[in-house]
Amino acid sequence: MTTPLMSLVWTDHVTGRRGFLVVDRLVRGVASGGLRMRPGCTLEEVAGLARGMTMKEALHYDPEGRYLPLGGAKGGIDCDPRDPESYGLLVRYLRAMRPYVESCWATGEDLGLSQDLVDRAAAEAGLVSSIQAVYSLLDDESAARKRLVDAFAVEVDGIGLGELAGGCGVAESVLAVLDRAAVPYPGTRVAVQGLGTMGGATARFLARAGLTVVAVADLKGTIANPAGLDVEALLRARDGHGTVDRGALRPEDRELPGDAWLATEAEVLVPAAVSYAVDGAGQELVRARWIVEAANMPVVPEAEALLAARGVTVLPDVVVNSGTNAWWWWTLFGDIGADADEAFARVRRSMRDLVGLMLDRAETDGTTPRAAAHALVSDRLPVIAERFGWYR
Repeated sequence: MTTPLMSLVWTDHVTGRRGFLVVDRLVRGVASGGLRMRPGCTLEEVAGLARGMTMKEALHYDPEGRYLPLGGAKGGIDCDPRDPESYGLLVRYLRAMRPYVESCWATGEDLGLSQDLVDRAAAEAGLVSSIQAVYSLLDDESAARKRLVDAFAVEVDGIGLGELAGGCGVAESVLAVLDRAAVPYPGTRVAVQGLGTMGGATARFLARAGLTVVAVADLKGTIANPAGLDVEALLRARDGHGTVDRGALRPEDRELPGDAWLATEAEVLVPAAVSYAVDGAGQELVRARWIVEAANMPVVPEAEALLAARGVTVLPDVVVNSGTNAWWWWTLFGDIGADADEAFARVRRSMRDLVGLMLDRAETDGTTPRAAAHALVSDRLPVIAERFGWYR
């Protein structure tokens, strides 16, 4: 793969803060990828995320489906989403990026931003929708838009389907690797970093599958209980940024430092918050057998090499957290309806297939799951390019 098709750096005239847009590839004239907001966000980070989106689109390519692949893109804003100036900054960023959102970049929530907030800011910026670039590819735009609106209105036990789809995919990736290793769910311990959209949903699905969530980390630190946390109570006690109200903790729940989740006595770690969460020093704390990347780029390459050398397997983000993006497009293009059971079944089946293909390839090639995922993408990209072209 070559350099990105387009990289933009934008400076806000009010605050002086910077925002970024990277379009890695256009397929059928459109690229897909969310918009994140975090302090310290960089162009390099956004470029890596955009490349990851190209890979995710390729991995979910099904020539028989209504949803056919798009290119990969990503947006980023260097600001703390809790900053009082953040919403105005978001509106101004989207106003500046309006020509791209209208023509070629379909975006949505990512780290630091909820879909509701993106939708509200997009409307204030004069946009019809954050995904309007896709509308020209739809057979019946009004029916497709209604299907997606209806899907986002679905709730399962108090949490929206749009929040749950990605976590379902992450959890299924965990279950798939446990099944492959013949490890029973009861007694398997999990630590999750981040209790926002992705981390919260992942924790719920894993707890309901019978695994024991023994630690979760948020901005205030790590909450731990070797006997198992009450995941549902923690989900009810979190705010819009995934921070848990400590008043909801039980006497036996312990409060630990923020990086304590890394050293948790658990079989599985799920980093579901920020990029670069596990670095060369942090990997030394890891005692788990598997790290399953729910966040984008949470394990740095140096750390992954060191982890692999001591037998810790990292399941890469481009496979593990790809269910959110795929669910959006399966729903919009009409491969599935606005139904939770249908959505979860499709996500589970797709993730099982992808994880299985990746791990089979890793065994055959004698390499890591990440290298195997890249190999699968390399196999599919020429097929996609031949059928659709990169820049049409």
